[in-house]
Parts: sequence; C-alpha cells; structure tokens
Amino acid sequence: MQLSAFSVLDGFPAEVDFAGRNRYSEVLSLADAAERSGLACVWVAEHHFLPSGLCPAPPVLLAAMGARTRRIRLGSLVSVLPFHSPVEIAEQYALLDQLIGGRLNFGVGSGYIPGEFEGFGVDPAQKRERFDRALETILAAFRGEEIRVEAPNAHPVRLNVLPRQQPSPPIWIAAQRREALPFVARKGFSLALIPYATVRDVSELAQEIREFRAALPEGATATVSAALHIYTGPAPDRARTAFQRYLDSRLATQSTFYQQKVRSDPQHASAAAIEESGLALIGGLNEVEERAEALADAGVDELLGIFDFGGLSLSDAIGSVQRLSVRIH
Repeated sequence: MQLSAFSVLDGFPAEVDFAGRNRYSEVLSLADAAERSGLACVWVAEHHFLPSGLCPAPPVLLAAMGARTRRIRLGSLVSVLPFHSPVEIAEQYALLDQLIGGRLNFGVGSGYIPGEFEGFGVDPAQKRERFDRALETILAAFRGEEIRVEAPNAHPVRLNVLPRQQPSPPIWIAAQRREALPFVARKGFSLALIPYATVRDVSELAQEIREFRAALPEGATATVSAALHIYTGPAPDRARTAFQRYLDSRLATQSTFYQQKVRSDPQHASAAAIEESGLALIGGLNEVEERAEALADAGVDELLGIFDFGGLSLSDAIGSVQRLSVRIH
C-alpha cells in the first residue's frame, strides 16, 4: 500500500487563536516534507466560499508545489467538474502537467456541498449530467481532438497545450454514493473514497472495494485510494481534539454525505466513534501501522493521509508524515 498526503486546507476555527499561521505556506511545507519522506503523491481538495476548504483553484496551488518539488506526484482531489467550463479545466490541467513534468494525478468529482452549488448557480439535480459531459470533453481535449465549446456561435477548437502524459494524466473519480461504484469501474478509472463520511467501518469499506473491483472491465487495473485522518506522535489527545474540530466544521458546512451518515447514526458525529471504527488512525506508531495494515487487507492501494486537520500544528502534521513513512511505502 502506498502512502500519500491529502490536504483539504480546512481553515482555522474562529474560536481558537491561530494568529500568525498561514495555511498555504503550511501546505507547501507539508508537500516538501512528503517528498523528502518518499510519499507517493500530495493531493489537494477544491472547495469554495466557506472556511472548511481554502483552495478554490487546485492548479494554482499544485503549480506552486511543483516548483518546489522534483519527484512526488501532485493531484487534485477533486476538480469539481459541474462548476467549470470543461475547456478551461482541460487547458489549466494540461498546462499544469507540462509545468510539473508529467507528475499530475487528475482526480474529478461532481460536488456535494449545497452552498457551493448555490454559489455557482448550478442545479444539483443536473450535476451527474454536467459531470459526464464535462469529463468526456476534457478527455477528448487532452487527446488533442477537436472539441466544441457549448456557447452560441462557438466554433470547434483544439487545445494548443496538451498534457505531457498521453492520452491523459491518470484519472481518479471520487465516489461517495455506493451506487456510483459500478459507474466508475465501468469507465476503468481509479477510485477515490472518503470513508469517514460514508461507511460504518473497515468491513463495509472492504465490501465496497470488492464491489468496485468486480465491476471493472476484464483486464482493467485501477487504484483504490482512501483518505483518512492520521496522527502518530507523542500527543494523540491533541490530535483527537483537532479531529473533533474538523468533524464539527464538516457538519456545520453541510457536508451532505457526512450529514446523512450522522443522521442515520448520531454517534458518528464523535471523533472517538470514527476512530474506534478504524476510519481514523490516531495513536502510537505501532497502533497506527496495525490499523493501516487492516486497510491494506480491505483492498486499499493508496492511503491518503489527512495529516493537517482541525488546526493541528504543522510540526505535528510533518512529524506524522516522517514517522509513518518509515513503515508504509
């Protein structure tokens, strides 16, 4: 199982004093540490309008990471396709892949936070159709094919910059609905999961992964990447407090699938309950490694460590990266 880092870039809670800290400089330092520690990839989320995610433009942040690093892959998790022109997304990520030397992992999704749909004036009922159409256009554009912009009097165009990786950078689709797994599998793309928000425990996660792999086309290979909050070091109670702050912020910003999970079982609003279920890894190195092995046994190919969460210090996040990287490669 590979180890990567995934940052949501959640903002600092207003009730806690984090004066003088800068989330962007911190996540760039985290990327530096991830490369030095031999991690596979650094992924960043796209979010808008709310402090629960402070990266509205992943290509900009990933380009800054690319200028500081040489080896580690860099990924979007995800580019929210229904919010944007597919031609612009294709141009931005093609240029990014050129700038960072073909190290892009391109994760895409359809969005799930109501306030973001409202902000962009997009009807959530149309997100699946918009996603499918956008992804088809982006992949054709990456291949250098002629595409048509959906606008009056628009003429067919071709990108003048193609991604270095052909026919496209590796593709991940994020899925939070179980019924979406066969759709991702049939396309032969890799799968990104956020287990704390959607499943009860590691056994249910394993069942979802089996269903996904069973639906893959014959001969297809796909990576299953799963994002979990991770801390290993001398102050696990501090990490648990930060994790609870993070969960509270997700509920406050109407994180749809996590809200549904909590409504069906209110105990999942508790950081302790999620940790007990195996869907957060907090504790000593041996304990965290043992729980990580259970995820590998469940079929996870890439563990996406959310190391910087809930206002946890940069030194805590980097310390976890360094300690865990020795055990997981």
